[in-house]
Amino acid sequence: MTSTDNQPSSAGDGKLTRWVVIAVLCALLAAACILGYLGWTSTETSVPASGYIALVFGVVFSLIVGAGLMALVFYSSRKGYDEPVLLIPESEDGPESKPDDERGPRYPPAATRNDT
Repeated sequence: MTSTDNQPSSAGDGKLTRWVVIAVLCALLAAACILGYLGWTSTETSVPASGYIALVFGVVFSLIVGAGLMALVFYSSRKGYDEPVLLIPESEDGPESKPDDERGPRYPPAATRNDT
C-alpha cells in the first residue's frame, strides 16, 4: 500500500488502523447492546398473545421468502442465467445468408452451451 505522496507505508500503519477500526466497531456494538437492554427493560408493558402470534408469523414468512430467494439465486446460477451475454454477429447479407459462412457458426456448438 502506498500513501498519498507515493511513498510506501510501513506495515505498522495498516495494523494500527485495523485495530482502531475493530475497537470502534466493538464500542458501537457494546453501545447498541446496552441501549437495547435499557430500552427492553425500561417499561413493564406486556405483549398480548396475538402479538406473539403475529411475531411468529412474521419471522416464519421472512424465513420462507429468504429461502425462496436464495433458491432462485442457486437455480439461476445452475441454469446459466447468470452467464455473460454471448453476442451473435449479424450477417451482412441479411437473414437469407448461410448459417455457417466464412465467419464461423452462427450459434455456439451444443458442447459450449449450459443446457444442464
